[in-house]
Parts: sequence; structure tokens; C-alpha cells
Amino acid sequence: MPTPKPDTTTDLILIRHGETAWNRELRFQGHADVPLNDIGHEQARRIGLRLAGESAVQHIISSDLMRAQQTAAPAASQLSLPVVTSAGLREQFFGVVEGMRSDEIQSLHPRAWEEWLEFREDHAMPEGETAREFHTRIIAALGSIAATHRGQHLIVVTHGGVLDMVWRTARGLSLSGPRRSDIPNAGFNRIRIADPAEPEAIEIVEWADTRHLADLPAQPTYDQTRHLKDKKD
Repeated sequence: MPTPKPDTTTDLILIRHGETAWNRELRFQGHADVPLNDIGHEQARRIGLRLAGESAVQHIISSDLMRAQQTAAPAASQLSLPVVTSAGLREQFFGVVEGMRSDEIQSLHPRAWEEWLEFREDHAMPEGETAREFHTRIIAALGSIAATHRGQHLIVVTHGGVLDMVWRTARGLSLSGPRRSDIPNAGFNRIRIADPAEPEAIEIVEWADTRHLADLPAQPTYDQTRHLKDKKD
């Protein structure tokens, strides 16, 4: 009787970091190392309690930015696991506009803002990273994680833009165009990668579950489609 092949499917629980003051002010964060605000710390505490029930989890990997590491810490404490950091899981790099609100970008970099609203995959903010470059980086990071931890269960704490790249890839969507999925701070998302050699073959199992955050203040939402509507009006 032939020996069954080992299961190479990697189960990843993806968590967007908790809220920051810049989230609340709708500022472009990118690689800026912004800490969680009080709401963000409470979101992190609650997602940590929820993840405490994920007994199959063997590793926790986080973006190396502070807001992600702070979000990962309660889960790491609950599961008695260390947090391994990865710069490859950082948010998209927005160059010179990091820290700015949309109105400030419109005022200081009007052409860059107009081009941003076209949401083309090869456009970047000045000195920043294009969506195509960002996507390549994120898929490579996920592929490396899946190859290193094939057949295992992991928690990955990262950023909204990263989850957008995951959603688009799993749904076969273009990298161009505005964001089409809900990506709440400290939301619960589960994906599977069956073959580390094909990290773009992503299966979404659960997405944007926020039951653990139900009684907290409404989250600030950066709505890309609203900016398009405002431009047309």
C-alpha cells in the first residue's frame, strides 16, 4: 500500500493590525512606524482572546512595523508563541506622501493625487511603490512562508493593503481599480495555500469577521470609491 503524500496545505489566519491615530485621521501610513491608539490596543486584546482558541497554530509571523507587532503581542501571549517579524509583510510604500491626508496630498502633490485616483497597477506616489511591485513583494513573502511552514497553521499579522492584494489574487481581480473588499482593523481572515510553489493559488475560507469587535466605536474607513465619486462630482 503506497505511503500517502503529506498535506502541504498551509493554513494562514491573516489579521490586519489594530487602529492607529493615523487610521482615525485617514492618513497614508505605508512604512511609517505608527503605534496603535487606545482603540487599537483594545482591538488587539480582543483578537488575541479570539485567537487563543486556535490551538492548531504553530507560529506567529508579523510585519516588522510597530502597529502590527503590538497587535500580534496579545495572541502571542495567549498561545505562548514567539512573534517572528518580516519586513516583506509591510504595507505598500507611499513615498513622500506618507503621513498626509488626502486633502494635503491634493494640495501639495496635485498631479500625483489625480494619477492615484486612476488606481493603475503601475502608478506610484512620488518615490513610492507601485501596486504591481507591492503585489510581487507580498506574494513572494506568502510563498516563502508557505514553503517554510508547509502543512502548518500560522497567524500572520499585517496591513490593509496586504489583505487587498490577497483578496484580488484569490478572486482573480486586476491590480488596477479601487479596493473592493472589506478590510477592518483587527478583523479575522483565514486563507489556505495548497502548494508553496503556487502561492497565488489562494483559497479564502473566512474574511472580514469582526464579531469580537461588535461593541467598539465604528472604524474609520478609507473609501477609495468615494474619492472617485468626489472627483466626478
